[in-house]
Amino acid sequence: MEWFDQLRPILGLFALVAAALALSEDRKLRPSWRWIAGALALQGALALLIVRVPPVWEAVTLANKGVAAIERATLAGSSYMFGYLGGAELPFALRPGADAPLVIAFQILPLVIVFSALAALLWHWGVLRWLVNGLSFLLRKSLGVSGVVGLSGGANMFLGVVESPLVVRAYFTRMSRAELFQVMVLAMATISGAILILYATTLRAVVPDAVGHMIAASLVSLPAALLIARLMVPQVAGEGAQATDTDGDDPGLKYESSVDAIVKGTMDGMQLFLAVIAVIIVVFALVSLVDQVLALLPLVGDEPLTLKRVFGWVLAPVMWLIGVPWAEAQAAGGLMGTKAVLNEYVAYLELAALPDGTLGARSLLIVTYALCGVANLASLGLLVSTIGTLCPERRAEAAGLGMKSWIAGNIATAMTGAWIGLLTWGSAA
Repeated sequence: MEWFDQLRPILGLFALVAAALALSEDRKLRPSWRWIAGALALQGALALLIVRVPPVWEAVTLANKGVAAIERATLAGSSYMFGYLGGAELPFALRPGADAPLVIAFQILPLVIVFSALAALLWHWGVLRWLVNGLSFLLRKSLGVSGVVGLSGGANMFLGVVESPLVVRAYFTRMSRAELFQVMVLAMATISGAILILYATTLRAVVPDAVGHMIAASLVSLPAALLIARLMVPQVAGEGAQATDTDGDDPGLKYESSVDAIVKGTMDGMQLFLAVIAVIIVVFALVSLVDQVLALLPLVGDEPLTLKRVFGWVLAPVMWLIGVPWAEAQAAGGLMGTKAVLNEYVAYLELAALPDGTLGARSLLIVTYALCGVANLASLGLLVSTIGTLCPERRAEAAGLGMKSWIAGNIATAMTGAWIGLLTWGSAA
């Protein structure tokens, strides 16, 4: 039934919200149905505005030109440092029809370092601070969140899972448990600017205007993250009503000068660069080990068991609910499982390498949006350790909320994928 296929993502949205409510610490303290409906409406309105209003989409995709400029600038540095491995002219002739070698570590990942330095510089100059405060204002006025939660939501659009807590580090001691959880889920359900560029560059061959889609995904996921967070960990009576406000004169993340910002941003980017390389190596090794063990089991469907097939079977129903056709749901579920358990970049690498025809145009967009968040186990550990370092007295509480934030982050990005599935029916958007 075509009408059911078109409206199935609505069923998916209700199922995801119901799952969050079922996992609530206290369902009696959930937000009002009016607030829940408002949060869903805001997410849908954002998705509709960005994806379906041409002037807005054109404005968002202008970022592609900026990314192309940053990529060209990065290539100038990487080719100087790494030679042809970093993108310089090859010292030998390729055989006819062969493509130039692409070395991810030397040609794509250096983008993380350059963008991290640029982000630090723009933060010091006040440009990113202005954008973060503006987004924080919109979240506070639309969803009634506290100042500290709004500030965290704005910061997560531009800063990574380590840097964004620095913006609200002065408030960790006095924010409520519910606010702490909202800050954690916002970090899990979005991606930072540096990672955004990395992922978009990886997907550009298969997803046109990938940068615009990544920006849209993080924006649309913000209200979803807050909705799921407030359902799973509602405000306890006596803690106040999400009222931890920010101080206008608190410096938060601060650099001494432009040079200091560039140097510290570069060092932070270098740590992320090395972390991504290390995680990819370890993840691929672990997947290979698990697949070797699974290969010892009896064949299923005349093929050996693999981790991706298991993920696909488990999460195929979820991907079907948010709009992926059943014939493509197992492949989509495998990618979602890779993202949730292992790493979203590995999932995007696998998505970019899928054989032609594995996913249709609409499914490709749904999966791209559903994967757009850092809710994986490695990021969870990084987030909990960062909060514990900044505020040791909240370390145990953050650790206790860790797995809940991982689940909530994945539910939030799946909801974003459902909205895209609803709005792109019959279109490649």
